[in-house]
Amino acid sequence: MRRNKELSYTDDSKAKISTLIGKDVVFDGNISAPESIRIDGTVNGNCECKAQLVIGESGLIKGDINAQNVLISGRVEGNISAYGKIEILSSGVLAGNIEAKALVIDEGACFDGRCTMTNGDKGIGNGNSYGESTYDED
Repeated sequence: MRRNKELSYTDDSKAKISTLIGKDVVFDGNISAPESIRIDGTVNGNCECKAQLVIGESGLIKGDINAQNVLISGRVEGNISAYGKIEILSSGVLAGNIEAKALVIDEGACFDGRCTMTNGDKGIGNGNSYGESTYDED
C-alpha cells in the first residue's frame, strides 16, 4: 500500500543548486544568495538564502541562517530563521534556536535549542513558542 504524502526536501531533483561549498572548502565570512545553496564544507559566518539551504553530511555552519527552507544532514552551530520548513535528517545536528513555519526532525537527529513556530510571514512570528498560550483570557 502506497501512501500519498508530500515530497520531502531530500528530493533534490526539483532543487536548483546555484552555489556549492565543496567538502574540503573552508569559507570565512557571510554568504548571501538569491537561489539555493549546498554546503558540504565549512562556513564560518552567517548564511542568507532566498531559496533552499542544504547542509550535506560533511557540512558545518558556525553562524546564523536565514532562508526559505533549510535541510540539515550535517552540523549547524547557530540560530535558524526559515520562512518555510526546517528539516533535520537522522545524521543532522543543530545547536541553536529555530524560528520556522514547519519543522521535521528525523529519528536519530540531534536538536539542542528552542523552537518558535511562526505563521510563515517574512520576519514575523506569532511570538509564541512551546508552552506559551495564544488564547486571550477574559
